Amino acid sequence: MTEALTFPSFQAAMLADVPVITPIGSPRMASIQPVSLDAPDFKQVLEATLDRVDRLQRSAAQQQQAIDMGLSDDLSSAMIESQKASVAFSALLQVRNKLQQGIDDVMNSPL
Repeated sequence: MTEALTFPSFQAAMLADVPVITPIGSPRMASIQPVSLDAPDFKQVLEATLDRVDRLQRSAAQQQQAIDMGLSDDLSSAMIESQKASVAFSALLQVRNKLQQGIDDVMNSPL
């Protein structure tokens, strides 16, 4: 036999599946510990990225200087390093522009 679902029993079944929202300040809320995410913070990521872009630019400049002075004839390697530095710098500028746009949006948002 199939049991017919009436509206009150259907509603009760749905409400049983809904998680209970615990008010802030309740004893149950005090026992919840924050989850520790071992992700690096934004400052560390930004500094590491800036250092990497700087290293790429310095490496490209050193290789270009070695070619200019006649110490090296590896032009293809120097061009590749130059392109790597250029792409890294362009990506860094795009991230900076997005951050600046986000800050501007927050500053210009109505309260």
